[in-house]
Amino acid sequence: MIVKALRVGLGQLIVFGDWISRPAKRKRDAAAQARIEQAAKGLALYQFHACPFCVKTRRTLHRLNVPVALRDAKNDPVHRQALQEGGGRVKVPCLRIEEAGKVTWMYESKAIIAYLDERFAAI
Repeated sequence: MIVKALRVGLGQLIVFGDWISRPAKRKRDAAAQARIEQAAKGLALYQFHACPFCVKTRRTLHRLNVPVALRDAKNDPVHRQALQEGGGRVKVPCLRIEEAGKVTWMYESKAIIAYLDERFAAI
């Protein structure tokens, strides 16, 4: 019980720290932002709200100004089941990438951030 309270408290501190220190969004002209939004339609991030690695990944999404659907794999049994069945395990963060009818499940925050930077930073 004490460990759970500590974990919840630390999680809330992580979320608060993210909120007060969040990086500025990348500014683009309307046409470039529309291209980003179109390219991001096939992406979904399975995450836990207070997971430090998920926070790190969401900060990158915010910084790059990429609108990605966030899926709560901790509290939403439908998203948790989709992650289990599609990705093979319940581990977050996990980016679901759907392109040309093919679905890829990418785990590990470093790999996800590198993918996002490579795909969206230059636009």
